[in-house]
Amino acid sequence: MPLLRGVWGVLSALGKSGADLCADCGSRLRSPFSFVYIPRWFSSTLRSYPKKPMTSYVRFSKEQLPIFKAQNPGARNSELIKKIAELWRELPDSQKKVYEDAYKADWQAYKQELIRIEEELTPSQRVTLEKEMMQKRLKKKSIIKKRLRLKAVNESWKNLTSSQKQVYIQLAEDDKVRYFNEIKSWEAQMVEVGREDLLRRKVKPPAKSAEECK
Repeated sequence: MPLLRGVWGVLSALGKSGADLCADCGSRLRSPFSFVYIPRWFSSTLRSYPKKPMTSYVRFSKEQLPIFKAQNPGARNSELIKKIAELWRELPDSQKKVYEDAYKADWQAYKQELIRIEEELTPSQRVTLEKEMMQKRLKKKSIIKKRLRLKAVNESWKNLTSSQKQVYIQLAEDDKVRYFNEIKSWEAQMVEVGREDLLRRKVKPPAKSAEECK
């Protein structure tokens, strides 16, 4: 997990937003309007906000990545970042402290800027912010509940015997046949009324009988 977090952090620092990887990721706001943490999804009330400072490890990785790329042309970023992580672990505490001190200084400046932004919020912006926070929390809870339900269903499926699974497999196959027949019937009706544009695939009109050709 530390390595994955490190990879994510380095990719973010290099311009690949964490939001591209996980739409719901981002830190939470503290109660009720303390902007020590601002989520990535927040944008309507504040059009811009200061970027969170890089951690000591991410700062070190960003410095080292170009060097490792030059030394290992053609290597994947993930491979290079793994090597950088190993180098970071072996780095003496005295050298790590340089990066940690830089992070602490940036973090203090970051907090001060967020406090300034909070003080400039209008009452209407505060109300909007609170609503957005509530909507986000509800959405996140809903996603978590769905994932838990899916996990429970998956576990139940794994515990079924082969004969028990076969019952559901056959039901699924029957549904496929029913669906195909219903779609085929609907498509034929659309062809008859001249609405081929509604079809998802090309369907040839039924051939005319010999009597109709006369």
